[in-house]
Amino acid sequence: MRIIIVEDDSKIAQFVGKGLTEAGYQVDHESDAESAIPRMVDAEYDAAVVDVMLPGMDGLSLVETVRARGVNTPILILSARRSVDDRVLGFQKGGDDYLTKPFSFSELLVRLQALIRRSTKVTAPTILEAGDLRLDLLSRAVRRGESDIALQPREFSLLEYFMQNTGRVVSKTMIMEHVWDYDFDPQTNVVDVLVSRLRAKIDRDYEKKLIHTVRGVGYVLREQ
Repeated sequence: MRIIIVEDDSKIAQFVGKGLTEAGYQVDHESDAESAIPRMVDAEYDAAVVDVMLPGMDGLSLVETVRARGVNTPILILSARRSVDDRVLGFQKGGDDYLTKPFSFSELLVRLQALIRRSTKVTAPTILEAGDLRLDLLSRAVRRGESDIALQPREFSLLEYFMQNTGRVVSKTMIMEHVWDYDFDPQTNVVDVLVSRLRAKIDRDYEKKLIHTVRGVGYVLREQ
């Protein structure tokens, strides 16, 4: 899937672009509206992330322009403006969602995934499967092969995140945002400890291991 980021702040653009690439998306970037318009009109994107405060033409004018040209790409607007009126204006100009700065990457990713699902009319699954591992989001039951596995809430949250990203490497920062929402010291080894606990429950008694360490990057759950 392909996403375009229109953001003139290079640090934010790199932060979002790196995270989306790690999540398996192909990412294009433009730093101004004038350059973004022809790309959004001519190329087929699954979603767009557009900052409001751009040099020259602002982000809302960009959204309004591409909508007038028939572009139906789901657009997530980024803005430091937090008022209700600003959010309403963003939707009126053609935005599909509105996220205020500062933001967590995990929230941005979830919002983009929701926009893409709605635009493609893909219903989010309630059962996640990877090999012989099965997770039921409604009953919160976890089963590997013929064995039920009891997980603590954070272990369940971590496994759900792994299974939603099967085959994709997730960084420790992404795990921190998803499981703890930054409410802890990022210098601690809590991620490693939690992954170790989860491995002990879903991998230790099985010949085939599902959770793998990618040194210097993070972790990945693989079916094969």
